[in-house]
Amino acid sequence: MSDLNVELCGVRLRNPLILSSGPLSWNAEAIQAAFAAGAAAVVTKTIRPQATRNPVPHIAAAGHKSLLNTEGWSDLPAQQWIDEELPALSHRDGVLIASVGHTAGEVEQLAMPLVQAGADMLEVVSYRAEDAAPMVTAAKNQVSVPVLVKVSANWPNLLEVVDACLQAGADGVTAIDSIGPALRVDVETRKPMLGSFAWLSGSAILPIALGTVAAICLRHNVPVVGTGGVTKAEDIVEMVMAGATAVGVHTAPLLEGLDWFGKALAKLERWLDDHGYACLANLRGAALPHLGETPSHAPLTFVFDPEACTRCGRCITVCAYRARQLLPDGQMALNESRCRSCGLCLAVCPTGALRA
Repeated sequence: MSDLNVELCGVRLRNPLILSSGPLSWNAEAIQAAFAAGAAAVVTKTIRPQATRNPVPHIAAAGHKSLLNTEGWSDLPAQQWIDEELPALSHRDGVLIASVGHTAGEVEQLAMPLVQAGADMLEVVSYRAEDAAPMVTAAKNQVSVPVLVKVSANWPNLLEVVDACLQAGADGVTAIDSIGPALRVDVETRKPMLGSFAWLSGSAILPIALGTVAAICLRHNVPVVGTGGVTKAEDIVEMVMAGATAVGVHTAPLLEGLDWFGKALAKLERWLDDHGYACLANLRGAALPHLGETPSHAPLTFVFDPEACTRCGRCITVCAYRARQLLPDGQMALNESRCRSCGLCLAVCPTGALRA
């Protein structure tokens, strides 16, 4: 059986999955349930001195395995986290990460009390790029536990922010936060689904999250919690191959239930075993060397397996150049003069009947 253990900023995790900050980590009871379901670490809702008051409603579906939200930070005040919620998790089976924001002053006020109350690590988070490095400095001046900084792909100078945060002493990076502003409109009422612009999470943002993680890891050899869009075992592998040390998830278990953790981990182990990998951590960054390769211009050479083909016709439907045709005998004809080797037909084949 494959080894799923990873080490994040010197802290051992029994598997790579971290429940990122969100509704499922709103209090001690919810956090304990996530640990019991298989999360190796949990990040609390973002803790600020005063509780937020969320609009109603503040979460909506936004397409396949994706969500919109207009949530704020924790709707519990910081003192309740310090006095009640974190101490209630003293016998937890996992790593507890306290999310704290949104300014350096708030971090200076809360960092030490949160660690004294039981947090194993801190994750500082702000909506403003210019606050990130000062928050890291404030945290490192207060505590000796590892400090992560959560960064947003909404920031045009994200890599410069990461540079500054690492110079300020950040032990690792969480990438990314939800994407926005985003919008869905109820066509019957003509109103925004959540009343305003919102933030997007879930499978729709996976390519952006992967790209950000890879960009950070190409620039720095630093622990990264790859967060955003992970919904299945193969996504976990992708995140690790893009350079992530651990993988943050929230939308998937929120939509599918906490047993998502156990199912995803079981499938991850099977994937690693089937592909001959003894240790997940050994795959970290496996994709990065290929990002600098010179693009190929050689035409694709296709292999078609008629026995694996279900005649779904997807490869024909998506061919913009009308280069493919399924023949009555089950074989496939390709007009090579029309084909541009774009590769989309390969990507949509559900059975692997069409390969290159």
